[in-house]
Amino acid sequence: MLSWALTFFIIALIAAVLGFTGIAGAAAGVAKILFFVFLVLLIVSALVGALRGKKPM
Repeated sequence: MLSWALTFFIIALIAAVLGFTGIAGAAAGVAKILFFVFLVLLIVSALVGALRGKKPM
């Protein structure tokens, strides 16, 4: 999921450089949403792993 966020961020940067502000804004918004979803899933996964008592790989 983090790779999708990075992909949309790169698309936003390229679109911004080329002057496509609408596409750049939309891609940046999607990248931001995906990043926060990834961050929430990472925190939930870490908490579940800590509660189960298993060591991380």
